[in-house]
Amino acid sequence: MKLAATVARLDAVEWLRTMKADSVDLIITDPAYESLEKHRAIGTTTRLKHSKASSNDWFKIFPNARFPELFREMYRVLRKHSHLYLFCDPETMRIASTVGEDVGFKFWKPLVWDKKRIGMGYHYRSRYEFILFFEKGKRKLNDLGVSDIIECARIYNGYPTEKPVEVSDVLVRQSTAPGELVVDPFMGSGSVGIAAVRAGRNFAGSDICVEAANVASKRFSEVGVNVEEWQTAPGRRSAAPTRTT
Repeated sequence: MKLAATVARLDAVEWLRTMKADSVDLIITDPAYESLEKHRAIGTTTRLKHSKASSNDWFKIFPNARFPELFREMYRVLRKHSHLYLFCDPETMRIASTVGEDVGFKFWKPLVWDKKRIGMGYHYRSRYEFILFFEKGKRKLNDLGVSDIIECARIYNGYPTEKPVEVSDVLVRQSTAPGELVVDPFMGSGSVGIAAVRAGRNFAGSDICVEAANVASKRFSEVGVNVEEWQTAPGRRSAAPTRTT
């Protein structure tokens, strides 16, 4: 099976708007949610300076006010029977779960990513992150025996807020079949995409950070996947690769 990967350097919502309706099989994404700035200001999350994998001091926050347009576009591009997973904290969950249901998704529950070691903060230091599980239509999970707690150590000294490939691998294998298309509009260093292509799925992702897109493209090349790169929005052309079988 010949797999395809597309990497764009665009705002998440603008990029999704270039895609055709009902063209995506799964979205897994991790927006730079607004409450990160609050946590960072009081020292309850990582104070990013220059990591070993990036010269990026921090990243542009995606404001809560933009969640309605983001969820509308994610709902539009997903096929009728498909899933959406969104990483966030408990504060953002209260907003995102409501907005998601307002546009038509069924919000099932938060999955818990157990990072196995505590992080920064006080008032009980954080060891977990939520992954909100949404459904459009009805799609059965591939393995009904999988727990709602995913245990995987966090990544240290990686790209800012980088997620382990192993976490996304669970989600990809649960909610897609080989050859289907996985999308991440806030792809960062591309960990969702790596999980997708390793599992035999196609991938399309975007990030407004040029360095993130470059890191992701390099990672895809290293696993032998040809990458189509975009600098700007290509008019009416679909931003997602087609399925391959």
